[in-house]
Amino acid sequence: MLRLTWVQPEDLIGHELRQAALDGREPSRIAARWRAAGGPEAPLRAGASPEPASRYLRTLAEDLLDELADLPSRLADREPTDLARIRASCPSWPAPASCVAAPAVSRYEAAWLGRAVGCLLGKPVEKLPLEGIRRLAAATGNRPLNWYFTAKGVPPELLAAHPWNRRSAPTSLAENIDGMPEDDDLNYPLLDLLLLQRHGRAFTTTDVARLWLDELPAGRTFTAERVAYRNLLLGIEPPYTARHRNPFREWIGALIRADVHGWTNPGDPGAAAEQAHRDATLTHTANGVYAAMFTAAVVAQAAVATTPDDIHTCLRTGLTVIPPRSRLAEAVRHAVELARVHDDFDTVVDELHATHADTHHWVHAVPNTALIAAALTHANGDFTGSICRAVSGGWDTDSNGATAGSVAALLAGTPAALPDRWTTPLKNRLATSVADFNGTGFDALARLTHDLTHQHTPREAPRP
Repeated sequence: MLRLTWVQPEDLIGHELRQAALDGREPSRIAARWRAAGGPEAPLRAGASPEPASRYLRTLAEDLLDELADLPSRLADREPTDLARIRASCPSWPAPASCVAAPAVSRYEAAWLGRAVGCLLGKPVEKLPLEGIRRLAAATGNRPLNWYFTAKGVPPELLAAHPWNRRSAPTSLAENIDGMPEDDDLNYPLLDLLLLQRHGRAFTTTDVARLWLDELPAGRTFTAERVAYRNLLLGIEPPYTARHRNPFREWIGALIRADVHGWTNPGDPGAAAEQAHRDATLTHTANGVYAAMFTAAVVAQAAVATTPDDIHTCLRTGLTVIPPRSRLAEAVRHAVELARVHDDFDTVVDELHATHADTHHWVHAVPNTALIAAALTHANGDFTGSICRAVSGGWDTDSNGATAGSVAALLAGTPAALPDRWTTPLKNRLATSVADFNGTGFDALARLTHDLTHQHTPREAPRP
């Protein structure tokens, strides 16, 4: 029996109960009704294959999802999703940039390579617990992390206790790498290139939706993106696609789509954040959207930085485009402070896990964005240090490595500034199922990104 994960109502209800508690609603009575009916108390684990639900349980889950959506939130005023309200809550929103030329093509090539390398580093250990990641690295003399993971020399009993991500390990362990394998962390930047090619900087959220239906295979979507895709097929239009029975609306999916918006608005973090907002609201709300806006602004600032240690200015700039009282802003500030005061990054990671692990799913945007900020801060913008810290911190390892790699590679400035041991195995080749990009080189993607980059001519207003 074919059973799709991330869309069945009985699978979503546990995640929605957890999300409701996070975003300031009171779900306890609804949770009690679900438990009394025999529904599972814990959210569905990724990749699990539960028994098919009864018709009654599925109908009840649908009704309870709708009831949960109607509950009032005590955080609604602090965490808006509407762009005008977000901007109104940000007292230091960046002013439009003066004339800034697009960065050199080589800088974009570094950014694409950095994103791919960081993603590839994190792929084998995605979904593994922190202790498992540490033990696997240590077993091969790779702790502190400084190189791709390998299965060579890992004791069988350790692999049995902490098996690699089965979908990723065949192509992402050091001994197997042969070009960049397909990953959603690279697919979405490719889609954003198509978006800007077809619609320009004035694209709307509806344009993003149409592009996905045209070019993104449904099977390559996960969590919030899969729910939004389902909603589009049901005739639900943006921004309701992000809200309707979508408990993943504050997870990391919008963040991994943010880089192109920063790359193509160098030195203009406000414009980058606005562009990321229009993309993100197809699938996400509140902190899920803020993670994308924060990342886009950090990337836009990094695109014109002159040294790696400018990372601290970049991160401060990212905070100017998200509500300062939001959970994401608080988490990022806390993470940056931890990274400043602790010399040992393991201590930083342990503190972050102590703060977030019991309350947030490992794919939630809040802890993952905080970890990325901590890694970049602690590494002082250094490329190897940034990606290795981001991945060694656990949670969504490939996504965190990808974003940290993109930012740190921009700061490095050229492909030559990235160590060969990281980039040579990629063979300047990217696999993807998006459009006709399969087999494309990172140099070609850099040229395309450069051609699409805004050089601060007067901004186009988004179409209604």
